[in-house]
Amino acid sequence: MANRENRRARARDSSQDRWLSRIPNTPSRSSKSAVGPSPTLAQTRLMLAAEELRSLSTVRDYTHDVEMKHVVLIISVFLSALLTADAAPIVFIVRHAEKAATGGNDPDLSVAGQKRAEALARILKDSQITTVFVTEFKRTQETAAPTVKEARLSPIVVPSNDVAGMAARVRALSGNALVVGHGNTIPELIKALGIATPIAIPENDYSEIFVVLVHNPPQLFLLHYPF
Repeated sequence: MANRENRRARARDSSQDRWLSRIPNTPSRSSKSAVGPSPTLAQTRLMLAAEELRSLSTVRDYTHDVEMKHVVLIISVFLSALLTADAAPIVFIVRHAEKAATGGNDPDLSVAGQKRAEALARILKDSQITTVFVTEFKRTQETAAPTVKEARLSPIVVPSNDVAGMAARVRALSGNALVVGHGNTIPELIKALGIATPIAIPENDYSEIFVVLVHNPPQLFLLHYPF
């Protein structure tokens, strides 16, 4: 029995970052306390939120449908903790979903991309999204479409090359938002928002959901689709 529990504990530890893989400025369970000022109540709540995400992000071997429900639960708990800790807006930044092989410079989403867009809407269903930003390209608009429909919003089109303008709009937000961008513009946007952590998105990677807590200083959390 003891051996079985040990194996389960090791499995939990090895899979704790399955959906939450990077939390800048947030100490992990294994890190030693640094000497310095005591954290504020808001900072403590954020650290507890991160720990709650880690503790929930441990279940493996689910079917896709059950796994998706688990991700939604993780984000719901995370948002609840963040909203309790701070009234700052929370911005979800994603790359457009997979695009079709045809369509020139402005293709539609592929079948896989459409499935990812639907998954995104399910993940963000209870995230209190009040604003959605897309670019002039169909692949961003189609990625946002299920979320836009669920939230009953009209997307705001910001030119893909206007990173400074997008950053200004994000900083002016009074509620939570979704930003659907491109692999080459998202790293620039996150940097423009004041995040020092360097971001690189591989050409064929559509799996990441960047979560930015827009306060001073901003904080970045990295979530993943379950597929």
